Formats: sequence, structure tokens, C-alpha cells
Amino acid sequence: MRAIAESVAQGRVSATETVAAALDRAEAAQAELNAFIVIDRAGAESAAAAIDERRAAGLPVGPLAGVPVAVKDNLATVGLPTTAASRILAGYVSPFDATVVARLKSAGAVVIGKTNLDEFGMGSTGENSAFGPTRNPHDPGRVAGGSSSGSAAAVGAGVVPLALGSDTGGSSRLPAAFCGIVGFKPTYGGLSRYGLFSYASSLDQVGLLGRSVADVAAALGVMAGSDPRDATSVDLEPAGWAAAAGAGPGAAPDPVAAGGDLTGARFGVVEELAGEGFGPDALASLAAARAALESRGAEVVEVSLPGTALAVACYYVIAAAEASSNLARYSGMLYGQRVGAEREGQELVMRATRGALFGREVKRRILLGSFALSAGYYDAYYGRALKVRQRLTREMDAALGRVDALVTPTAPGPAYASDEKTADPLSMYVGDVATCLANLSGGPAVSVPCGTAVGAGVRGLPLGVQLIGRAGADAALLRLAAALEAALA
Repeated sequence: MRAIAESVAQGRVSATETVAAALDRAEAAQAELNAFIVIDRAGAESAAAAIDERRAAGLPVGPLAGVPVAVKDNLATVGLPTTAASRILAGYVSPFDATVVARLKSAGAVVIGKTNLDEFGMGSTGENSAFGPTRNPHDPGRVAGGSSSGSAAAVGAGVVPLALGSDTGGSSRLPAAFCGIVGFKPTYGGLSRYGLFSYASSLDQVGLLGRSVADVAAALGVMAGSDPRDATSVDLEPAGWAAAAGAGPGAAPDPVAAGGDLTGARFGVVEELAGEGFGPDALASLAAARAALESRGAEVVEVSLPGTALAVACYYVIAAAEASSNLARYSGMLYGQRVGAEREGQELVMRATRGALFGREVKRRILLGSFALSAGYYDAYYGRALKVRQRLTREMDAALGRVDALVTPTAPGPAYASDEKTADPLSMYVGDVATCLANLSGGPAVSVPCGTAVGAGVRGLPLGVQLIGRAGADAALLRLAAALEAALA
């Protein structure tokens, strides 16, 4: 990605040529992968031409000049449809950009389109979309993962070097593992959520998907920072981004990011996530990551998080409860499409609208969340889940006080076969056991490609391992991830 920006900035290639090539790749891959909901050729070509004009005039073009990017369709983009892959938002065109999108554009990046996803971010396979399922670029008979399925598929297929997703319980990291790329969730508040359609507000974060840790770090550097329009946003120390990316104006390359010595670094393998519930391919990938870290001088120890057994139940109760509240606005009254005539009365119109225009998985989670918040059950379910969340956070904070990062498999195994999880959604939910920990605790986490599967029927499919770091230590975690990435190369 940096090579693209440098070539455009120095005039070796035009932004117009770079973006046109990405648009051609997107259109060529669309029939097989269904990664995009909208491909914006006219808008992208216009933005690229404007960059070339600025360069020709001797004006600054930004650190990501001419880099083509894709944006998950639950992030607002001015002048483009933003549907969250739901029929209830069909035809909605945003009048503004999400803060992260605006910052990418200001850095010179060019949005070529909006990517497919599980409706409102609810799913782990990319199959719960009103626009049809996203398919895996390594095997179209398998899912791309979710909910940021289109963003992962677009990067995994080589359409763009970077895409934005969202991450509520692993929605950027899980599809990254399935598609063989890097997926990153920053510290809660590290990226502004202004313009991100809410699913579960205390868990949601904007996620990044890229071909390398360096690309993710470079993008994070231009997007991070507090936002007056998002009260939960925080300032992360920006000085580390250039080092995490491996280079920067006036800065020497960071030795860890360059794959240097890891002597003194300490990693903790989570015992509860290194056995039952994970397939042999996932465990082999974890072992390979451990060996790679140790080969660079790192110390790898076992750590225990007993609360992990409760993580999935805790996560889904909290997420569903917040979803039932956040999605109440889509009732056919003020927001979204409407089914039925006003003369039928408010209650009937609301029932008809939500019944007809929400997908099955969204309805399932709204019902679950409404039940968890209902009178007589609040303390038994939602209140108890909040207590479990506090326990898990304390356990993770204690573990991260002894190690620099936790190491887990990202997913139970390689990408699921299409429709494998459709009949039994609970089997899909448990696949989030490793990734949901970082959302519950609020810390950063990254999935790095780590080998391929060797099992029958899945040979050659990519696998990923996850590193989880301390809240606020995003740059440090990315440097460690870059070192692991280099050790695995």
C-alpha cells in the first residue's frame, strides 16, 4: 500500500491508473465473490483525477495518495447508498461521511465501493445479507466469514490493499483469518464510531483489513484520534504508528516491525483456547505461531482465563440486548422503509415493516435481546452478563500484566462450507469464543495469517492466529504482530 502511495506522490504512476485497475478487478471478481454492494466507478475516477490534478499543481496529495480502498456498507459514505445489507434501508443515501472515511479521503485514499456484510453486522459467515452471500476468494464454495465478509473478500482477492470493516465480536478478525489477510480491532474508542451504524454500542469498533500489518498500521495512523462527534472516542498516542508500519518521515524503521529480535518479549497462550473446541488445523496453526515467536527469542508461557467458558454466552446476551435497543429506531416511522398504510395504525405498520424487512438472523437477535431486557429477566440475564464481563476483563488485565500479548487461534478452523451453519446458528455463535474476548474487555486485537489447513476437504485454506494486547497499546501490539508476520514468512 505504501508503494502505491509513494508511486502516485512521485508521479511514477497516476492515481487514475491505479484506481481504474482496482475498479476493473472489483468488477471482474464480483460475479464470483459478491463482495460489493456498490462499485462506484464514476465517483472513484473523479476522486483519483482530483489527486492527479493536485500533484500536477505541486500541492500535497496525502500519505495514502491514490490508494484504492473499500468500505463496509454499515459505514456512512456521502452520496453513496449505505444499507447495512438490509432491505429496511434500501435506497438510503448518506448525506455525510463517517469520520474514519473522511479521514481516509483526506489522506488521499480513494473509495471504490461499499462491501457486502451480514445484515447490520449480525453474523459470522457473510450469508445473512439481503444482497446474497459473500464467497471466499480461496474457495467460492466456502464462506468469507462475517460480518465484514465483503471487505475481507475484496482484500483477500487482491482487489484493494485495504478495506474498512466493523468489529463487534470478531467481525473483522474472523473473516480476515478465513480469507488469509490481516484483520485488526483497535482499542475501544481508538477509532471514531461516528457514521458507523450501531449494532451493540459498548462492543462496536471500526475494524481494518489489509494485506499486511504495515498497511493496517499506516491506515490506522491517519484515522486514529478523538472525535468531538463521538463521546466514546479517545486519543491514542500517534507516535507509534510510523514505527509499527516500518517507516515514517524522519523516523528509522522499527526493528521489531522489521522482523528483528524479540528477546525480552513475552507472550501468553490462553490454555482454555488451545484445546477442546478448536480443530486440529487451528491448533497446528497456534503451534506454528508459538514456534515462530520462540525462534525470534520471545518467551511463550501458558496463561489461564477461567472466565472464557462464559465468554460466548456473555457476549451474545449483551450484544443482543443492545441490538434490540439500537434497532428499535427502524420501525417504519422515522427511519428506513415502511410497509403498510398509515390508516392501518402505528402498531400494525411497525409489525409489518419489521416483519417483512428484517432478515431472520436480525429478528432472532432482537427477540433474544428483548427477552434479556424484559421485566423479570433483566437481572437473571443482562445484569448477570455484565458481571461476567467485568470478571473476564479483570482476568485479561491480570494476564496482560504478566505478558505483552495473549495468543489464541482466531477461529476454530478454516472457513466453513456454504450453508454449514445456516440450520444451526448456535454452532456459528461458538466460533466467536476467541475473538469476542477483546470486544468484551475493550483492548486491541489482531489476526495474522498463519499457515494453511491440511485436513481432508480443506487443504490449502488459510488459517489465522490472534494477538490480544493491553487497552491503549495498539502500536505496541501491531509491532509484535509485524514481528510474528515476518517470522512466519
